[in-house]
Parts: sequence; structure tokens; C-alpha cells
Amino acid sequence: QVQLVESGGGLVQAGGSLRLSCAPSGRTFSSYAMGWFRQAPGKEREFVAASRWTNGPTYYEDSVKGRFTISRDSAKNTLYLQMNNLKPEDTAVYYCAAGQNTLLPTTPTAVAYWGQGTQVTVSS
Repeated sequence: QVQLVESGGGLVQAGGSLRLSCAPSGRTFSSYAMGWFRQAPGKEREFVAASRWTNGPTYYEDSVKGRFTISRDSAKNTLYLQMNNLKPEDTAVYYCAAGQNTLLPTTPTAVAYWGQGTQVTVSS
């Protein structure tokens, strides 16, 4: 069974940093485009960042550009999201996602596999 396991969430003050990790189990995801989504209470799940392959092009939602960095370590089969200068509006459950076939996971309909989510809370 394929699983995406996230870690690294927590509580941080505004301006602080967190690094999320996503470690797939059951198969290697080196050929998948991978990404991150988030969902705040009462809101729809939204795209945050995506990467097609290690050291390849990266894509970001406008509000996180310049603050968040998505990266992949192929040797560890792990996806990361480095989040700097966090803001209270970044508070949400963050989900790791693997794209369907060759699709870049920038919309929920393009996602083949989801992680269980990790809570990020930014206090003001």
C-alpha cells in the first residue's frame, strides 16, 4: 500500500521557520511530480508548491513565493517544504501530494496520492 508520511509541523511565532518532510513508503516517487497543499479551517484545500523532479523547475502559489522552498532528496526519497517568515495566515493542515501519471499536482484533481496531513500553526 502506498503511503505518504508527513512530519515537521508544529506551533511557531510569526516570522519563524519550519521544515516539513514527506517520506513515501511502498514505492519510490522519483518519477512522480510531487507537491504540497494546505487547508485552513472552513476553506478549500489549496495548492502551495510543486516540483517535477529533483533540481528541476519549481512552482509556487503567489502568497508563498520568496518565503517557501520545495525541494527533493532523491537519495532519501524525501520531499521537503522549507517555510520561512511564516505568517498567521499560513496556519493550516499541510498535505504532501503525488501527481497522477505525469501531471504536476497543482490542483486536487491532479493528485494520485495524499499524505495524512501535518498541522502548522503560526501565532501572531
